[in-house]
Amino acid sequence: EVQLVESGGGLVQAGGSLRLSCAASGFTFDDYVIGWFRQAPGKEREGVSCISSGGKSTYYATSVKGRFTISRGNAKNTVYLQMNSLVPEDTAVYYCAALQTLGDYYTGCTSYEYDYWGQGTQVTVSS
Repeated sequence: EVQLVESGGGLVQAGGSLRLSCAASGFTFDDYVIGWFRQAPGKEREGVSCISSGGKSTYYATSVKGRFTISRGNAKNTVYLQMNSLVPEDTAVYYCAALQTLGDYYTGCTSYEYDYWGQGTQVTVSS
């Protein structure tokens, strides 16, 4: 059974940091692109950051570039999202998702491409 489980969300003041984790099981982890997406009430789900199957390539949304860092430890079947300098606009439910790929170069970060999704973790940034 494919499972993706997010953790690390919470309430933080503007300027603070959080590290999200995505633990994967039930599939061959190093054959998949892993992405972080977020959705706020009344807004579309957007791609935040995605990382290729072996970690060679990454993508960041313009709004988070320079503040967030994605990484993966394939031996641990885990992907991380380090979030620094948080602002209230980062408030959302954050989801991790997986997309099967054939090589360590693709970093597509559009939600409709992804096959497997976690349940999400809430991130709230106060002013």
